[in-house]
Amino acid sequence: MPQSVQQTNTVADASRIVRRGAYISLTISTLLLVVKFFAYYLTSSQAILSDALESIVNVAAASLALFIVYVSTKPADRDHPYGHGKAEYFSSVFEGALISFAAIMIFIEAIGAIIRGRQIMRIDEGLILIIAAGVANALLGLFLVRLGRRHHSVALIASGKHVLSDFYTSAAVIAGLILVRITGVHWLDPAAAMFVGLVLAYTGFHLVRDSIHALMDAEDTKLITSLGEHFTAARIEGIIRIHHTRVIRSGSYHHIDAHVVVPEFWDVLTAHDTTNRFEAKVIERYGHEGEIHFHIDPCRRVYCHACDVADCKVRRENFSEVIPFTFAELTSPTEPEELQHR
Repeated sequence: MPQSVQQTNTVADASRIVRRGAYISLTISTLLLVVKFFAYYLTSSQAILSDALESIVNVAAASLALFIVYVSTKPADRDHPYGHGKAEYFSSVFEGALISFAAIMIFIEAIGAIIRGRQIMRIDEGLILIIAAGVANALLGLFLVRLGRRHHSVALIASGKHVLSDFYTSAAVIAGLILVRITGVHWLDPAAAMFVGLVLAYTGFHLVRDSIHALMDAEDTKLITSLGEHFTAARIEGIIRIHHTRVIRSGSYHHIDAHVVVPEFWDVLTAHDTTNRFEAKVIERYGHEGEIHFHIDPCRRVYCHACDVADCKVRRENFSEVIPFTFAELTSPTEPEELQHR
């Protein structure tokens, strides 16, 4: 089977798996929403209500994620030459905004409960339901994050992290209910709800911030560092140094631009074929779908000690070592200053 067909089939399989994960997330989130509101009906607990309000966000986010996953996995077309992957970041921004809104509502309701002095009923039954829902959330969150990372789905990773944060807030709710049961101090219940609101506000802020950074193609230090390791591992003779590296992320697809230094006496065909072979080796081990566009720069004599070209006709210094591609060099917009004057 041709490699292009195999890659197409692999992408299609990954898309189906990601969509299946989104369906699972929506179904379980809906069931847990019903469980938590039933627990609130039994107990009148403000902390449980805060957990239930977050579950509304989970269901809304899972519904949007399902649609976004469908859009983001569509192939590139004439109107969207880089594909539709950035749609996933809109899902993350929307989810972060919903979480922040839920945090505000929780604070409003909790303050009202403290003023009214609401009493909690049937704590034991509420605890059982919330503990069961919390365990289910933990398992679902771990599943979504693992699936999203394996198939490079930002929407699934964001949903999974939110579901995991829901587990942590459920733990806070459980702790608050246990304290109320032990002490009989009922204002601890809305206090636990306010703690949940703080956790949600923190989560929502970071989701929105990270998604906006991705939409604006902010530099990802971890990603560039990892790319440098792949450049070093895939290096072939004649690829001397690399700088001015930039990455545009469109969901699971990465478009990489970089300047590569090659021997100055190479002709166009040799430089083209060599960089193409190098690109293929990098993409093979990179872990993301993508492409690399190299701008060819001629070498300078100061590079001689790091150049392993055996038949170099202009060498002034013996080759001594292969220097790894560092983050500082890869992200430099120009050659190192000391090279520009040689």
